[in-house]
Amino acid sequence: MEAIKTTSLTKYYGRARGITDMNLTVEQGDFFGFIGPNGAGKSTTIRTLLGLTSPSEGSAQILGMDISRQKEEILSHVGYMPSEASFYRNMRVRDVISFSADLHRRDCRTEAKNLCERLELDVNKKIRELSLGNRKKVSIVCALQHMPGLCILDEPTSGLDPLMQREFYSILEERNKDGATIFVSSHILSEVQRYCRHAAVIREGRLLVSDSTQNLGHTDTKRVRLRGAELPLELPGMKDVQTDGDSISFLYSGNLKDLLNVLARLNLTDVSITEPDLEEIFLHYYG
Repeated sequence: MEAIKTTSLTKYYGRARGITDMNLTVEQGDFFGFIGPNGAGKSTTIRTLLGLTSPSEGSAQILGMDISRQKEEILSHVGYMPSEASFYRNMRVRDVISFSADLHRRDCRTEAKNLCERLELDVNKKIRELSLGNRKKVSIVCALQHMPGLCILDEPTSGLDPLMQREFYSILEERNKDGATIFVSSHILSEVQRYCRHAAVIREGRLLVSDSTQNLGHTDTKRVRLRGAELPLELPGMKDVQTDGDSISFLYSGNLKDLLNVLARLNLTDVSITEPDLEEIFLHYYG
């Protein structure tokens, strides 16, 4: 069974575009990255999946349940972390966490305590006393304390320092090994490449590609680095050109034989042709 499956899912806000004709499948047990810059439609997709806004067209299922008819049942099995969480400012952290657990009708005290300790979260402070990073930690605990089978996390690491980001992903990896499906939306491509097994790229509300992160890196596009090149150098298929003295680096999506024929005529001191990383692939899809 799929953890997430959408069929031509579309959401418009009046005449404004949200998402259009989205067909996305996430298998149970996967660690999945949802990639796109701000405004691409990531949050709209997530909010529509969770029934927080109604689709204009199409359909979707979460863990086999219809998002329109079974909203409450879906939410009982999902841990959701919004990109910007709001809490009652005068409540103490421990009370917010307890209130969140009560909504799921579960005793989450043991797991909540464990998460707070790992994230170094002071539960005695009031929400209004917290920094952005610590409010993020509260949101993480609220999303994960009831041990959900599906975690949907929208831009979860913004505001966290690097050490906390690493600890957060360690927690997610442990949950994933125990069988939970992890769905993370992000514009931080290094995170997706490091932790996710599959990923989808969204642009202007439309899904561009969905595949394993390994396959996303194996495209016809190459990263080419040359030293000793006579500049400027212009070739059909060149993108993302960077120069430094007599060195040049660029993405190349043209015919590789044509590239080699051109390079053979140049007086180069060094040549490197490699697979691009995920960030460069992202630029390729957005170029």
